[in-house]
Amino acid sequence: MSSEERFLNEKILRKLDKQLEEISDRVGVDRKTLDEVFDKSTLHTLGKLISDRVIDIVDFPISTGKEGNVFRAVKPDKKLVAVKIYRVSTSTFKHVSKYIIGDPRFSSLRRTKRDIIYAWTKKEYKNLERLQNINVNAPKPVAYLNNVLVMQYIGYKNKPAPLLKDVSLDHPKEMFDTLLGFISKMYKEAELVHADFSVFNVLLFRNKPYIIDLGQGVLLEHPLSDEFLRRDISNIIRYFKKYNIYEDEKRIYNRITNKQW
Repeated sequence: MSSEERFLNEKILRKLDKQLEEISDRVGVDRKTLDEVFDKSTLHTLGKLISDRVIDIVDFPISTGKEGNVFRAVKPDKKLVAVKIYRVSTSTFKHVSKYIIGDPRFSSLRRTKRDIIYAWTKKEYKNLERLQNINVNAPKPVAYLNNVLVMQYIGYKNKPAPLLKDVSLDHPKEMFDTLLGFISKMYKEAELVHADFSVFNVLLFRNKPYIIDLGQGVLLEHPLSDEFLRRDISNIIRYFKKYNIYEDEKRIYNRITNKQW
């Protein structure tokens, strides 16, 4: 690495460190907690995305999950994006093997934790691409590198879009049909099963649902794809009973797959 490249890297890392201090002060997140997310290797990954002009500023946290955190960020052209960071140092990822083993896209994957997390990030990016290709509402993928995924930000300038579970629906039957339509279209046109489809993984923005958290999505070739599809259908049918909407899970499954439950 030349002295000029080294100086640029140091400048970018100082810029990131300042952004983290600002996030900590603005939203009251303990800096130690942020440092668990932004470990040294993640900072270098973000530094590369900044130097490549994929992002410019990491703005504020949107959500925290079991294995990753989502932040809003700003691109050099001032457009907003979401940055999902899978934690390398503190995440367990104990459950992921059943979603990766059997997926032909990752047949040569080594089993170290870092390799699995990097593969998971790539997997979510590729699954988002599949949804884009069939026009199913989901964040548009922008870029991925190591354990960092950059995608379209879904929400308003002052706040992200809410999860469907947190919204009271005026037209629940219409939403119910739309979500089952997404599941069907993913299966038939993208040959993809979400494998964790629920109102916890759907955003509602301007009355339109957007599917998120595609990391565990599997191709139909996966040996457990049918089991995951049945679970996805059950999750949606069970939730919408609160709106007095009742459907038969087996009938929906048979209609989507042309197979018997």
